[in-house]
Amino acid sequence: MIISRRSVAAVCGLVATLAVGLFPPAAAAADEPTGQPAPKVDLVLDVSGSMRTRDIDGQSRMAAAKQAFNEVLDAVPQEVELGIRTLGADYPGKDTKVGCKDTKQLYPVGPLDRTEAKTAVATLAPTGWTPIGPALLGAAQDLEGDDEATRRIVLITDGEDTCAPLDPCEVAREIAAKGIHLTIDTLGLVPDDKTRRQLTCIAEATGGTFTSVQHTDELSRRVTQLVDRAADPVVTPVATEGAARCADAPTVKPGLYSDREKFSEHRWYRVDVLPGQELRASVSIAADRAVDQDYGVLLRAVTVHGREIVRGSEAGDGRTDVISAGLRYPKPESDDSDSDSDEKPAAETVCLQVSNAFSAPASVKTTPGLPVELTVDLVDAPDTASDAAAFGLGRGWWLLGVLALTGLLAGLLWGWISRLRIVWSN
Repeated sequence: MIISRRSVAAVCGLVATLAVGLFPPAAAAADEPTGQPAPKVDLVLDVSGSMRTRDIDGQSRMAAAKQAFNEVLDAVPQEVELGIRTLGADYPGKDTKVGCKDTKQLYPVGPLDRTEAKTAVATLAPTGWTPIGPALLGAAQDLEGDDEATRRIVLITDGEDTCAPLDPCEVAREIAAKGIHLTIDTLGLVPDDKTRRQLTCIAEATGGTFTSVQHTDELSRRVTQLVDRAADPVVTPVATEGAARCADAPTVKPGLYSDREKFSEHRWYRVDVLPGQELRASVSIAADRAVDQDYGVLLRAVTVHGREIVRGSEAGDGRTDVISAGLRYPKPESDDSDSDSDEKPAAETVCLQVSNAFSAPASVKTTPGLPVELTVDLVDAPDTASDAAAFGLGRGWWLLGVLALTGLLAGLLWGWISRLRIVWSN
């Protein structure tokens, strides 16, 4: 038995050796570039005077940030192009116009030279103002490019913007409205309530995250996670623009699309559905600013002549980040039995209407519009319906019959029990 196991092990080793020798090109191919654009990350660091405060692990906020940056730079994936931008690093004076322009690119976005980047960060000293809005605009320019690369800004600050009226929340919404798929993540160093609210607003405007940081290792770990996330493959929505009516709407194919929709606006898109296909569509609308409590979203499938085919809707009240609705439309196979024909069956143009019932307080800006994400898919239609309506429940007959029968039986049983109680009592 022992000899048999050794023989099997020897054979397995021989096969493995032959595989490595016979297929070296496959291994080499795995190391070749995939042709995908390199993900880009811009770290935006607050170097304002308040970063001198010593309340993070017994050291100043600036010292904690430098220590975390050294650890982050050591862990940056090779495929990520990284840059560093500062705000409040140079001007110590009291002139608002000058202080609110104090942002610069410390290290350009590109292949990372760790030694050079660490040296640049080591020279920083807490100095001036907190121009978050201008810094975000500068970071967006740092990440500009014609490719479809993943873009991410990671903002690290210990306070709210001091350069109003350039509201950083509005800046973030304007950046998101450009459709360049740029995400802003924010990290607050021992943040107060005002800072927390502002950084949350900035992150939500672009689908990013806010994190409160109290310790150096938390800062290092979170920034490293965000940089790693930029390197992960993601589905990038295709920027599109819906029309005010179906006749002018863009034709969309299966995929993920992003758009912007004004408050209480209707937008139209067109989808071509072949016989034997099922259209599956969903829409999500994000509340990236303060909105009134009652809201809703509607997704309708309509023929080009205006007849409604099917709809999906959702409504709610209170605080929300996103609200979604979806629909399914199976198109039956064509009745044409001429199997000798080479002509493809004609597609039906389905108009998708996306509407929202959001409103906002008078103090809230309604431009740019709310972020919209539309998903469209075409799959093989089912041979038989599988939803509840197929069994009559959607039309009410089954449900009505079951309720009537249940009520009758319950009444008879209760009457019988009542008669027994009367007999026993006598």
